[in-house]
Amino acid sequence: MTADLVKRTARAKVNLTLHVTGQRADGYHLLDSLVCFADVGDIVKAERADALSLSVDGPLAEGVPTDDRNLVLQAARLFGSTQGAQINLSKHLPHAAGIGGGSADAAATLLALAELWDMPLPEDVVSLGADVPVCLSPMALRMRGVGDALSVIPILPELPAVLVNPGVGVETPPVFQALTQKANAPMGEIPEFADVQSFAVWCSDQRNDLQEPAIRIAPIIQQVLDTLEPALMARMSGSGATCFGLCESQSAADALASDIRTQHPDWWVVATSFS
Repeated sequence: MTADLVKRTARAKVNLTLHVTGQRADGYHLLDSLVCFADVGDIVKAERADALSLSVDGPLAEGVPTDDRNLVLQAARLFGSTQGAQINLSKHLPHAAGIGGGSADAAATLLALAELWDMPLPEDVVSLGADVPVCLSPMALRMRGVGDALSVIPILPELPAVLVNPGVGVETPPVFQALTQKANAPMGEIPEFADVQSFAVWCSDQRNDLQEPAIRIAPIIQQVLDTLEPALMARMSGSGATCFGLCESQSAADALASDIRTQHPDWWVVATSFS
């Protein structure tokens, strides 16, 4: 029996590391990244309907398109189905923020419609974006190639964290264009970790190769990183402008998030945990 309404959470994707290791002849960049997912996200609801449509609401809906520019509709059309669906996207994540909001929304839409329409997932999901394949399996993974080579890693310890976005959208292409060195060293092997402290030490020795070019484009990112300084470690996620800080406990994350909200009430700040 098929469902008439399917709901999926599009969890925020966080690049704990992001090593740019090269660029293919077709322009796609090669990555080596440790990806995890926060326990916050957008909500996708898909309901049976005669035609395909998209509505957007939620606290961060402003400026989010409801036409074919939105990856949600692009994901729906990838099925090539004649069936309809009324899709609602409730936005709780900032967009153009480096936490895979659009890709997570697309992945959640693919999973929701596959169930609603009783169809297999389309094969060419990477055509929607390099982050879509990893968002189909929201768990900590190592992502290589152009985002299509995924591998399981040792189970991570509990990672209490704070996510901060200063309300500045950073488009990905200009950040990659500003990257002067594109053939960088990949990550080494990912070991097992006893706790968040040992993970933070290891993670501090890794990189996000897009952080410095993103700061040149949006200097406020450095201010966000400075504000996260009480954390065990802080880094930008993806191509920015969202940054994360790993904390020693969930209570420490809650306290840091509260302090940052007091200092910057116009920023998007959430205490969360990664898995």
